[in-house]
Amino acid sequence: MKLLFIMDPIAKVNIEMDTTFALMLAAQERGHDIYYCGHEALYASSQKGVASCRAPVAKVGLQRVEGDFFQLEDAEDRALGSFFDAAFMRTDPPFDTAYLHATHLLQLADDQGCLVLNRPSGLRNANEKLFALHFPEVIPDTIVTASSEHIKEFTKNHDGIAVIKPIDGHGGAGIFVITSEDKNLNAMIEVSTKEGQERMICQGYLPDARKGDKRILMLNGEPLGALLRVPKSDEHRGNIHVGGRVEKTALTENDRKICDLVGPKLKAEGLYFVGLDVIGDALTEVNVTSPTGIQEMSRFDDIDYSDRVIAWLEDFSS
Repeated sequence: MKLLFIMDPIAKVNIEMDTTFALMLAAQERGHDIYYCGHEALYASSQKGVASCRAPVAKVGLQRVEGDFFQLEDAEDRALGSFFDAAFMRTDPPFDTAYLHATHLLQLADDQGCLVLNRPSGLRNANEKLFALHFPEVIPDTIVTASSEHIKEFTKNHDGIAVIKPIDGHGGAGIFVITSEDKNLNAMIEVSTKEGQERMICQGYLPDARKGDKRILMLNGEPLGALLRVPKSDEHRGNIHVGGRVEKTALTENDRKICDLVGPKLKAEGLYFVGLDVIGDALTEVNVTSPTGIQEMSRFDDIDYSDRVIAWLEDFSS
């Protein structure tokens, strides 16, 4: 197969942690042709009555050698829908206007025979913070509001402690644990909501967050595996890039119930490769743009999960 990976600059990849690199390498090792571009390279062209999504794409060769892990051939302009069998949309958040427009262009490619993972319409429908609201029975108590009074009342009603986070945030940015007694509370809410102009997500604080945030990778609606991200002693966030450490973990019976609940909707939306974030018994986020963790999970379990993803793609595409 010819596979395109739409991603952030390849030269900045951490080859020991990056999930996209692992998927590319696994695909190459299974004999597929690998190509690369950034989402800013996508463009649309209408010729002879046919509109297509196009991009200058470079064929890439990979090896797990630090400092010399990729070689690019000269880029050639291609119509994605007719040239590629599948394209992985793996650009990191934020989901901004440029990203939104990229999904519109990729819809053309998906409609014309190139399987886009994840499906462009699914990416538009599934905000990573708000999508969990479709499953209220397994999420923490949550409100989405720009109102300072709503946030303060909610916090008061949850033993005086809550978490606020931006709807379009990523990597733990802009997440605060707030308390009713904090003299900075009004200021934090004003800054976070831009003085009542932008909605925030406010959730009841989960004490189990100190034990870690479980990332469950889902493949076509089924759990692939999991790892635990544990925050530093001086941090509330378990995100790896802010110092959280990763640990081996296993799926619990409750985790599997969450997966069984969420999986069918993921499949229906064409959200083939997804990361669920679970704290304690609660689903907190559904990561659909570029879920990570597959390399760490593979090392913990001594299983090449990237190979399993590509093997699934081969079967799914046949």
